Amino acid sequence: MRSRLPRPEAAGGCNVRPVRELRDKVCVVTGAGSGIGRALALALASGGARLAISDIDPETVADTAAAAAALGAEVGHYQLDVSDRDAVARHAAQVIARFGVVNLLVNNAGVAVDKPVAALPLEDIEWLMGINFWGVVYGSTAFLPHLIASGDGHLVNISSIFGIVGAPQQAAYCAAKFAVRGFTESLRQELLLSGDPVKVSCVHPGGVKTGIARAARSNDRTSDELAAEFDRIARLTPERAAAIIVRGVQRDQARILVGADARAIDLIQRLLGAGYQRIAARAAAAQRDRADRVRPGGPAPPAPGRRRT
Repeated sequence: MRSRLPRPEAAGGCNVRPVRELRDKVCVVTGAGSGIGRALALALASGGARLAISDIDPETVADTAAAAAALGAEVGHYQLDVSDRDAVARHAAQVIARFGVVNLLVNNAGVAVDKPVAALPLEDIEWLMGINFWGVVYGSTAFLPHLIASGDGHLVNISSIFGIVGAPQQAAYCAAKFAVRGFTESLRQELLLSGDPVKVSCVHPGGVKTGIARAARSNDRTSDELAAEFDRIARLTPERAAAIIVRGVQRDQARILVGADARAIDLIQRLLGAGYQRIAARAAAAQRDRADRVRPGGPAPPAPGRRRT
């Protein structure tokens, strides 16, 4: 006899449903000072949501809060280092103290490192994992009881297309984003089994025009060079990315692919399996060569582990 997932009403007495109607829902967004986080906050504000938004930079998150308030939203804004477990726990308590409930959590805060493994200090990996992975874990675990208590919760964790495929110079970033994907997909299955009233989505953006590349740690490229290279391949605006994410949440999509490039890369990986890696390496080499041609003074000397072809 085959076992079946418990029906939601049998497992927990609650009817599990996605947060389809945003109006008056309390939505928590980390990394809301810029990029996708800011665009999500404003998209949710436009839908009538009540917002608890945070960022490591108090000035940028205050600016987002003012823009959301101008749209008519009730907003609480907070400075938050998501890599600090105790700070995240306190933040959850702050939000509940102010709003009384949490319906939607978006773990969005993230950073980047652009270095080959042979020249990648362990401190850089630890810094990135603290924000990109542990920040997601801390946020998810701190807010999960409140999402369950809401009766119609939804947890959204931002991974990346680099949580589906690997890429040269991005080992630390890929490690974190693959980890976010595994954590999120496992949690979704656990909640399906328990019948708790929380939906879970993992988001995989492709190239989105944000400031993450400019703020990345790199050995041999300046922030301007990283930003210029990223801008050449990033096709999607944060506002369009936010709209896709909100629509995916409303449709209870387990995996939300953001952008045509994300959909294409996901398909290539499905079709080719590990064979995608050779194609990705060639594409990275071509992209590097294009960047070197426009670099003032010519190509930079290769970092250790970065062999020119």
